Amino acid sequence: MSKTGIIYGINGPVIYLKGDCGFKISEMVYVGPEKLVGEVIGLKKGMTTVQVFEETTGLKPGETVVGTDDAISVLLGPGIIHNIFDGIQRPLGEIAKQSGKYISRGVSVESLDTEKKWDVHITIKEGDIVGPGTIIAETQETVSIVHKSMVPPNISEATVIKAAKDGSYNILEPIVTLELPDGSTKELALAQKWPIRIPRPTHHRFPASTPLVTGQRILDTLFPIAKGGTAAVPGGFGTGKTMTQHQIAKWSDADIIIYIGCGERGNEMTQVLEDFSKLIDPKSGNLMMDRTTLIANTSNMPVAAREASIYTGVTLAEYYRDMGYDVAIMADSTSRWAEALRELSGRLEEMPAEEGFPAYLASKLSAFYERAGMMQNLNGTEGSVSIIGAVSPQGGDFSEPVTQNTKRFVRCFWGLDKSLAYARHFPAIHWLTSYSEYLEDLTPWYRANVSPKFVSDRNQIMAILNQESSLMEIVKLIGSDVLPDDQKLTLEIARVIRLGFLQQNAFHKEDTCVPMKKQFGMMEIILYLYEKARALVNRGMPVSVLKEDNIFERIISIKYDVPNNNLELFKQYKEDIDTFYNKVLEKNG
Repeated sequence: MSKTGIIYGINGPVIYLKGDCGFKISEMVYVGPEKLVGEVIGLKKGMTTVQVFEETTGLKPGETVVGTDDAISVLLGPGIIHNIFDGIQRPLGEIAKQSGKYISRGVSVESLDTEKKWDVHITIKEGDIVGPGTIIAETQETVSIVHKSMVPPNISEATVIKAAKDGSYNILEPIVTLELPDGSTKELALAQKWPIRIPRPTHHRFPASTPLVTGQRILDTLFPIAKGGTAAVPGGFGTGKTMTQHQIAKWSDADIIIYIGCGERGNEMTQVLEDFSKLIDPKSGNLMMDRTTLIANTSNMPVAAREASIYTGVTLAEYYRDMGYDVAIMADSTSRWAEALRELSGRLEEMPAEEGFPAYLASKLSAFYERAGMMQNLNGTEGSVSIIGAVSPQGGDFSEPVTQNTKRFVRCFWGLDKSLAYARHFPAIHWLTSYSEYLEDLTPWYRANVSPKFVSDRNQIMAILNQESSLMEIVKLIGSDVLPDDQKLTLEIARVIRLGFLQQNAFHKEDTCVPMKKQFGMMEIILYLYEKARALVNRGMPVSVLKEDNIFERIISIKYDVPNNNLELFKQYKEDIDTFYNKVLEKNG
């Protein structure tokens, strides 16, 4: 007999049950006659508190709440990739078939297709000893991804007493039978369940050593993120947070992308769905969706499900990490998630902290970002989860609690700037407010895989941009004419860096995603131009004379003119700079 409770009070998504119902904390429950999904979040003597993940309109006191004896879990198995879920892993495609364009309350659909037959290759045989994370079967989930079904982490060493033959199975059919140390048996299928609020266990965590290459110059060169790293993308309205995340999702070298639209506008999520369904993955030539899962929890969906969507996304990511894949999560936006926490906290009458957010905001954020990392899994494979969280501070104010607390727990901060966005400089990441703490960890990788000079070139570029910033203060006051020529040159080269290197065109086929070698080549050319122009200025040539030649404009357009697959052209540019140098000397020498 399942445990039941009677509704005593309702306050938005929070309901109260009187008496001791026998429920456990974090237990999943079904509320009312429509069986709305809820979770037990508070137990006091004589009072149980439940948050409901759906609209509670029409519920009334006296209705029944039924326990499930299970935590809020996700079903992990083939069929996750190339799918679109809501915040509690209900596939939106299936819901649409049942209830049309809008999600009707209490709609009950299977998280994954339980009827579909998959071609399964069994990787173990009778008599094998298996442990937590051992791969028992492989399935070609999409053209790009091989799905590896594993022994659940909570099963210790066991012996295989029965293994099915290769063939077609659905995700719930038993394919392997294990004998546990205590003599009991357990059947395993392709799918397994896991509670969303508990991180999946790993063997150990590796330090950051490999960058997540995104193809975006300002990120890869100036402020890199490591595989298994964490980054925040804060910015006010219209600064391009979602666009930046789209670019990373499209072009980064992660094996799998999990995009969580958490409390964002419905039209933005629609754009993601439309864009991703058309895109071709540059690495494999297959559809982008063949390595992507979308979790859409838009602003008009219930608040409590928004709070759960983040955990659903990160649990799916950990599952694929356990198979040995590199997974990147785009959480857009963690501010909307924090607002959901604030609303629920207010309903629960908890003492508010700064700006009304709950006092546990920091610990919730840290628990989420801590689930990132490059790990050695229980089965000996290596995989990573990288988390990139967008933050939407009201009015672009970075001093508000969500941005400040996120800053404490991430090692990479890509601050978006309103003035850059309005000037159509995209990505609008400001080079003075942004930082990356991974640079030192990744230096050996850059030296080995790109060039020994890469990091020193990057530091030189940053130094020029910093110089420009301090010179602009003077220029604003008294104009640029009074500056000496070497400082005028610094401003000119900084302009070349800003327009030719940092600004990137997402709609240009050569510029939307740039390989590391080309990024390094561009830096080399810009710095070579700086070196040669500085030699001329030191010889007494005014900057106005140097600007008569169109060499600066030509270097700005390198990003378009040098194809990503023909980097030999950089030599030509070097020769052109030498020609320019000699020409100016002849003319004015």
